[in-house]
Amino acid sequence: MGKDKEKNADLKATKDKTDAPDTELKTAAAGEELPEAGSEEDGRFIKYFKICGLSEKEVRNLVKDLITSRNPVLSVDTVPGEVLITLTASDEDGNSAKKLSKPMVKEIKNRFGLNIYATDRETTLEQSVVELLRTNSLVLATCESCTGGMVASKIIDVPGASDVFKEGFVTYSNKAKRTRLGVKKSTLVKYGAVSEQTAKEMVKGCASASKANVTLSTTGIAGPDGGTEDKPVGLVYIGCSVCGKTRVSKYNFEGDRMEIRIKATSAALALLRTCILEYYSEKNFS
Repeated sequence: MGKDKEKNADLKATKDKTDAPDTELKTAAAGEELPEAGSEEDGRFIKYFKICGLSEKEVRNLVKDLITSRNPVLSVDTVPGEVLITLTASDEDGNSAKKLSKPMVKEIKNRFGLNIYATDRETTLEQSVVELLRTNSLVLATCESCTGGMVASKIIDVPGASDVFKEGFVTYSNKAKRTRLGVKKSTLVKYGAVSEQTAKEMVKGCASASKANVTLSTTGIAGPDGGTEDKPVGLVYIGCSVCGKTRVSKYNFEGDRMEIRIKATSAALALLRTCILEYYSEKNFS
């Protein structure tokens, strides 16, 4: 039976970005607006956009025409797995600096849509994920291989995470994947531990074992050894299941072992956020 006929149909993996409304970006799940964070003082208005799910290179390509602007001025900075856009407008001509920034603010929201997870510098990606889980009465469980518990650790860093986080499995060996998560031996033999098929069986097995309605899996090659021509160092598959709807995404990260694991952790949180928003968007419009 084809995948399109499976009872728990996979969410379509796509790079398309959901446009934000002209007024203020809303989350499809909670129906709440992101706060209009910004500061205006000494003739300047500063606004931040924290971006997840895109690399710095991808972000820069999307705003390369905006970076040439002299007022407002746009800057792009990065930490592993996340990107910060800072917009600064100056009141050079006697107009309101905030008013000068509005066309570019609108353009940034239209270009990045739901990849914007915060409009202040303080909110972290894990905080936004925990709040999204709490708002929608969801409970998360994780099963990690290459990230070795880093995703669970990020969630637990957030105060009140016990409301939304149930448990985490670190299934590093093939045997652990089989005994703890029910990954088929035939899947591991045919496709390998680092594969879309294994990530999918991991996330579904995690849901079955934990009874959580949201689950995440990670499996990849963090290096420095273990890479091949077909499966190079930095290859990571991340699976996410939200109320039975499953999606697996493939990533190719660069960096040393720790950098790859940090980027995979951020990508997992970003994918989790996207899958929840897409699930409730489809549910609300069906």
